[in-house]
Amino acid sequence: MNVQPLGLARLVADIEAGLTTPARIIGAAEERIDALDGEIAAFVRRAPAESVAAAIAATGPLAGVPFGVKDIFDTADMATEHGSPLYARHRPVADAALVAMARKAGAAILGKTATTQFASLDPCGTRNPHDISRTPGGSSSGSAAAVAAGMVAGACGSQTGGSVLRPASYCGVAGYKPSFRLLPTVGMKTFAWSLDTAGLFAAGVADVALLAARLTGRDLARAPLADAAGLRIGLYRSSVDALIEPEMQAAWHRAARALEAAGATLVEVAEPAALSAARDVHGAVQNFEAAHALMWEHRTHRAAIAPRVLAQLDEGAAISPADYDAARRTARIGRRTATSLFETVDALLLPSALGAAPEGLGSTGDPALNKLWTLTGNPCVSVPGLTTTAGLPLGISIVTRFGRDAEALAIGALLEARLRA
Repeated sequence: MNVQPLGLARLVADIEAGLTTPARIIGAAEERIDALDGEIAAFVRRAPAESVAAAIAATGPLAGVPFGVKDIFDTADMATEHGSPLYARHRPVADAALVAMARKAGAAILGKTATTQFASLDPCGTRNPHDISRTPGGSSSGSAAAVAAGMVAGACGSQTGGSVLRPASYCGVAGYKPSFRLLPTVGMKTFAWSLDTAGLFAAGVADVALLAARLTGRDLARAPLADAAGLRIGLYRSSVDALIEPEMQAAWHRAARALEAAGATLVEVAEPAALSAARDVHGAVQNFEAAHALMWEHRTHRAAIAPRVLAQLDEGAAISPADYDAARRTARIGRRTATSLFETVDALLLPSALGAAPEGLGSTGDPALNKLWTLTGNPCVSVPGLTTTAGLPLGISIVTRFGRDAEALAIGALLEARLRA
């Protein structure tokens, strides 16, 4: 399949220069969805004609930008089903906060993108545009695939373990998991309230930075860095690195050397024991909270729950409050330790996934490298631009201190530019 993402920054510049119009861009995106989505299955429903017409006439900093919404975010004009038959045809009365922000900015929401059930682990049938025999990752499967295939220029997703960074890596696009709660989760289906983080996808890092800036009004799309002079980049060596596949190891090394050639100083950073322990309690925190957030579904409709999420809910229901509180204490220590890492480095560099997208559609991949940074709340950017020898995408993550989202995006954009030079 010929995959060509839509560059959001270029699209916005062309609209603002009068070289094209929102109607033309939105019409072309709808045609591309018509042509490709039968095979990729990135969308579970399309926006009604009146919503598309309103988007064509909209004004704002994202006017004319085709946008996809993960189907765990409420939409007043479309059903929100959370990937579950329990919510078939469920129609919210209001947009989620992030959806309302996108509409206010003028974005053209063209439909709801596929999610695994309750944004968990059970695959939803979406295919990777780079190789339709492979997973696009999850749980933000449809959002990543839709951006990768050029159906939309931006999309929202969510991450509780690795559901933004991993699909971005597998699909060869930029994924941005902000500092915890930078983007609102009001109106998003809760899985684990202390972990759930709304995120964004776009073709490249500069694109996702511009998307985030224009959605939020924050200073997130700064002038490009000329080089990496003065930056100290930590090569984060974790307790799960033995799982990383050889071609991803090689990509990680190449990314490090690209930043070094741009003037950065590389620093080896061994994972502190407190962060290994924090990674180990992620599952307990997640599953205890999920068992409470989805208690009604779990108690009254057990037979309708997909097997992997059901196992998580059963596990979470068996965790005592005392054990959950102990896991939360370990997580808090991990967050403090994560902050201390940035006393000696400006950013960390690590793989966004263990390797390329796995073959088959029976799994969404392993979030082992992502879930720690979800638990600590640090901003992360998955940078595209590297591939396996077979041409499959590989993403590399930039992680920075909590609240330093603009720096993560700027360093990520520099890395992407150097990798593609």
